[in-house]
Amino acid sequence: MLKIGVIGLGNIAQKAYLPVMAQWQDQVNWVLCSRQPTKLAQLQAQYHFSDGCLSFEALLAKSLDAVFIHTPTNTHYTLVKQALSHGLHVFVDKPLSENPLEVAELYKLAAQQGLLLTVGFNRRFVPQLQKLKSIPNKQLINVTKTRVDTRQPAAFAIYDLMIHTIDTALYLANDVGLSYNVQTYCKQDANQQLQVAQLTVETASQLITATLNMQGGTNQEIASLQSPHGLFTVDNLTQYTAKTATDNRQQQPADWEPTLVTRGFDPMIKAFITALQTNGENPVSPASSLLTHQLCHTMCRQAQRR
Repeated sequence: MLKIGVIGLGNIAQKAYLPVMAQWQDQVNWVLCSRQPTKLAQLQAQYHFSDGCLSFEALLAKSLDAVFIHTPTNTHYTLVKQALSHGLHVFVDKPLSENPLEVAELYKLAAQQGLLLTVGFNRRFVPQLQKLKSIPNKQLINVTKTRVDTRQPAAFAIYDLMIHTIDTALYLANDVGLSYNVQTYCKQDANQQLQVAQLTVETASQLITATLNMQGGTNQEIASLQSPHGLFTVDNLTQYTAKTATDNRQQQPADWEPTLVTRGFDPMIKAFITALQTNGENPVSPASSLLTHQLCHTMCRQAQRR
């Protein structure tokens, strides 16, 4: 049986990860870690996890196989490096780091140690988006996220929100290759709060666009692509639409499908655990994750020049 630690028991862990982890207790011995004894005890009781500790050092001493890291981004580099140095496979929330040099260093360390370092890009595992990915001969790919009058500094918004549109667009494009052109657009208000940002990647056969509009009037996320076969769209990760010259079809997830499956968290966690059990490939390839982080950094540099 695998033994896997979990550090960072905040909102995202409680909503998206612990409910799924609880379903794997016949195959994984989960060890929760929190500096707050009351929270630790409450979550252990809620999900029937028997093992827990109050520090990362104590967690590392538990003879683990891997660790899930759900702590704030500014702690990722230190915690991931410690875990990898202790010979542990690592799953960590996005972004791995806001420093591209740190991202590259951590992936290099994981490769040297023969360990998985998986970043939690849950959109890659959304069933409706996987339908888009399977469509051949994609020409135009566009992923747009809009928010209702949201005020955030550019760098924070890019690494918190736009990273999803960038990664999803690249995921849908399959492999962009080594030859591509990048164009960026970034508009901020007088207080350096992001208003609109757009990244365009042009390859030999595709035009890929990722957009974030912080004053878009609605909270929505739309992924669309065009090919000689038609126009295909996924709205808010759930509604799939396929339009062709002769047909117009819409599909929703089945009513019984859990939200954590619909939003990709359940299959993402399962893919990581399966990779550990089978010595399989990283479910989020390092090369693709490196490119996403690098393009986020490119967007941030564009914002700094404004």
